[in-house]
Amino acid sequence: MISQRKLLERLDKMLEDGINGTFEETNYDESELSRLETKWYRYLTSSKLAYQKTKEEQKRIQEMVSDVSHQTKTPLSNILLYTELLSEQNLDDTSRKLVDEIRLQSEKLEFLIQSLVKTSRLESGTIQLVQIQKDLGDMLEAAIGQIRPKAVEKKISVIYEKEECIARYDPKWTQEAVFNLLDNAVKYSGEGTEIRICTKEFEMFSCISISDQGIGIPEEEQPLIFGRFYRGSEVREQSGVGIGLYLTRTIIEGQGGYVNVRSEKGKGATFEVFLPR
Repeated sequence: MISQRKLLERLDKMLEDGINGTFEETNYDESELSRLETKWYRYLTSSKLAYQKTKEEQKRIQEMVSDVSHQTKTPLSNILLYTELLSEQNLDDTSRKLVDEIRLQSEKLEFLIQSLVKTSRLESGTIQLVQIQKDLGDMLEAAIGQIRPKAVEKKISVIYEKEECIARYDPKWTQEAVFNLLDNAVKYSGEGTEIRICTKEFEMFSCISISDQGIGIPEEEQPLIFGRFYRGSEVREQSGVGIGLYLTRTIIEGQGGYVNVRSEKGKGATFEVFLPR
């Protein structure tokens, strides 16, 4: 009969193989296993099969999204082109409103497809996040530059309290994550308000804080807002597809960081992005 020590060693080896993804059913002879080992063996076998099935499903979804993106690229470009040509014509007010709505919905669909392609590639590992250790300043200024025209249009002041703050991050993708937060801040803030961006270093993380004076987020909705396609009850009438925050979280968590939100309904919101130092 197998000794207790030997049993623990074998269970530990099976668990280690499972964690490392090197567990192979052929490495274990079920006839030689104890009852406990047999249960452990069956659990790891089923877990491996479930993992393989999940990876295959992710691959199929990613291929499907890529196919959809490829097949819709030309039709969408043509719709936007024809819309632009129509807008140059001498139209009455009703026709011009219809043309503007076609453009708006086409741009919304284009943004949705691009966002789905990005998230599927990030989730499947097709896109690798390349982290380098550098100051956050240039990346934040680039993201602010992207959003500034919309802010100026709404007379919103964007205030960046710049100071040196080092983190390990992918500049391109982190800029996109921050832009999504800034875009929401402008979208859901009233005219003449402020958006304030600042950074702070902690022992293990560096933090980017983005605060606005917008409509705020009800407490019961705060755990839900990072879900794919989720739109809060206060913003459903406004433009958007509900994928920006999901993409932001995917990018930040893919770098070993995390995102927090603090808010009260009607009193603005503060999003905090934590990146490893």
